[in-house]
Amino acid sequence: MANTTVVDVVDFEPFLDGSQKGRVGEAVVESFKRTGFVYLENHGLDKDKIEGMFRWSRDFFAQPMEVKQLAPHPPSGTHHRGYSAPGIEKVVQHLYDRDEIEKSRAQAPDVKENFECGREDDPAMPNIWLPDGVLPGFKEACLEFYWLCREVELNVLRAIALGFHLREDYFVQYHQAADNQLRLLHYPSVPQQSLEKDEVVRIGAHSDFGTITLLLQDAVGGLEIEDPKQPGVFQRAPPIEGSLIVNAGDFLQRWSNDTIRSAIHRVRAPSHVHTADGMTPERYSIPYFCSADFSSAVDCVPGTYSEENPKKYEPISAMGYIMQRLASNY
Repeated sequence: MANTTVVDVVDFEPFLDGSQKGRVGEAVVESFKRTGFVYLENHGLDKDKIEGMFRWSRDFFAQPMEVKQLAPHPPSGTHHRGYSAPGIEKVVQHLYDRDEIEKSRAQAPDVKENFECGREDDPAMPNIWLPDGVLPGFKEACLEFYWLCREVELNVLRAIALGFHLREDYFVQYHQAADNQLRLLHYPSVPQQSLEKDEVVRIGAHSDFGTITLLLQDAVGGLEIEDPKQPGVFQRAPPIEGSLIVNAGDFLQRWSNDTIRSAIHRVRAPSHVHTADGMTPERYSIPYFCSADFSSAVDCVPGTYSEENPKKYEPISAMGYIMQRLASNY
């Protein structure tokens, strides 16, 4: 079942203009502690740039399958770059056994397609683009938007640090390499009834596994967040025009000694959309997954542990943790 969302909406402008940085940071952290998510308004990402990236996304996914397959996602689940056709990826939550993953995929496939890219100078995970001359301008648009999102990421990390009453660059110092991932997502139109009966899934219930995720979604909606007080009960997180959704990932939850929540979330049939033919409209979203430097090892955030509340985790590197989670999705 799904209820109305209770995720906080925070005006980010007082952080960006410097007038109330600490207050904004505290509001972001409090929302993360309560639900793992926050809506940010006046987040600094230009509206025209957002609309332009959604246009490029629609243009890319409108290409024939044989064209999109010219930038194929490698078979390895640890190389998240290029194009994945519907049914290839199955997002799972803490499943590592290959037979169990295949069983989950067969029972309710994820009906979506996506394209992923990162920084161009990443030797561990090089980008996979369409050949030159195919959809000219797409590569440049993706890279420009990638770095625009990067600036928002750094500002959000600064705000989180202040929310923990730490120096502003505390989290930024562990995010120097921009080991991030821009994903363009397209959910084709499917029967509303099939989604409601879980015969097919847009994205199944899962948590993200990096530090934070920035999410832009179109007006169709369908995002739902698990109620932290009622496991299995989901609350709607509908699109708010002009806002950016930010959620904490598993790595940040661990890093914060479980002070911050990494909430389970999913994409289902939007409750407010009812069409005459019984088909759910296609949906587009753009998540930007932010990770700590793969080479860095992090310990629990200062102030999140004490004699009464000791550290729950040993120091860990981002690379070891994230590679394991990436591999489980393919």
